[in-house]
Amino acid sequence: MNQSTSLASLLTAVSVTAQMGPTDVPVTGLTLDSRQAGPGMVFFALRGTANDGHQFIPKAVEMGAAVIVCEDLPADLNPATAYVQVKDSAEAMAYMAAEFYGHPSRKLQLVGITGTNGKTTCATMLHKLFRELGYHCGLLSTVQNQVDEQVIPATHTTPDAIRLNELLARMVQASCTHVFMEVSSHAVVQHRVTGLQFAGGVFTNLTHDHLDYHGTFDAYLKAKKGFFDMLPKSAFALTNADDKRGPVMLQNVVGRRESYSMRGSATFRGKLIENAVHGLHLEVDGREAQFRLIGVFNAYNLLAIYGAAVLLGEEPTEVLTVLSGLTSAPGRFEPVLAEKTRITGIVDYAHTPDALENVLQTIAEIRQPSQQVITVVGCGGNRDGAKRPIMARLASQLSNRAVLTSDNPRFEDPNDILQQMQAGVPATDQGKVLTIPDRREAIKTAVALAQPGDIVLVAGKGHEAYQEIKGVRSDFDDKRVLVEMFNLLGK
Repeated sequence: MNQSTSLASLLTAVSVTAQMGPTDVPVTGLTLDSRQAGPGMVFFALRGTANDGHQFIPKAVEMGAAVIVCEDLPADLNPATAYVQVKDSAEAMAYMAAEFYGHPSRKLQLVGITGTNGKTTCATMLHKLFRELGYHCGLLSTVQNQVDEQVIPATHTTPDAIRLNELLARMVQASCTHVFMEVSSHAVVQHRVTGLQFAGGVFTNLTHDHLDYHGTFDAYLKAKKGFFDMLPKSAFALTNADDKRGPVMLQNVVGRRESYSMRGSATFRGKLIENAVHGLHLEVDGREAQFRLIGVFNAYNLLAIYGAAVLLGEEPTEVLTVLSGLTSAPGRFEPVLAEKTRITGIVDYAHTPDALENVLQTIAEIRQPSQQVITVVGCGGNRDGAKRPIMARLASQLSNRAVLTSDNPRFEDPNDILQQMQAGVPATDQGKVLTIPDRREAIKTAVALAQPGDIVLVAGKGHEAYQEIKGVRSDFDDKRVLVEMFNLLGK
């Protein structure tokens, strides 16, 4: 996608503190990577959690960058380079990226989904739903990005502002009318979604997560709320009325305030009729429908999807009809059946205490009394450590057997993570818990322990097809390993 514009036009929405060097500069590209900062490029010096982009300004200048956008001007200025000083480089980058790519979000019905759990399921199923309804659609999610059926690998829940606007521009070019995207709390704080025009926002729920980044639960809450605060008057804000933080999200909303509930009064009402191994039977706004998803948490997801679709102008009965035939996102309560023994494997992305509890409670609701539940679970390294003992406690209390193991240890020692997890296991449940640092061995052990008809839950990684250890990503797919162990052990 060839783009070219002037620096002056890119700065129309930016509050500039100081500008040095040439002003009439043609711009052909934007980057936050100094190694890509060639002629015609604008380099943005961003302050991150690990690195400060300001230290790479000399490299960007050496590479021939036309423009440097920074918060602090360097001591040595190259006379051939334009320097733009701003208060917040990330915010400036978002506005400049939107301008550079022709404000693609204004040409789309862009809906953002935020919350701790359910974002991927809601975004993926909205994309599937609107495709089935006959629209060209885009998807921006943790699992993958999509332009209609063309898959573009995802590296973050929400891409950086340059990549995000570039993807949205590609979607406009492909005649997409609707785009559904996950909006992470990091994305709000880091201005990745600043400058975008949303048609609507959806809130799923808020539980303990990402405190390693935000510091406090209150800061995490404010980050999520920040997304709703930025919605324009033309947008709808759809919130979960049954989550105690749901109403908080609507406090400063200037557009339409809507809600969904399984328990009380709301714009969109749901009632659980049956939650079984074959799926959910719900009453939605007085209409009964069967769905292929399992679990009360998915009843909420379905209600949020339905509500968003209706608010986008779709006919309620048609929405329910199409929605009833759809499957969830990969790695979200995904079943894997061992044909010989009828052992049911379930792969789920549950990596927070609330998500793990939801999955285990759902299994408890649908399993037969004779079925044992064996849970394999780990916690990621270099992430919020406070949830580790809670995850282990839940796994031990809500399963017949639990195997604690590695998730993505990253740069932490897996044994240190496991020690922190073990601290949460009550003394009465110690005998039910095994600790096996090697994830493959842990899954193998869980399958070996399973008797015909039992349920093996492998939690934490879901759709991820890798394991990250000491900065190296190796192939590792929970679903594939589970099938491999069923075959290896003759199950």
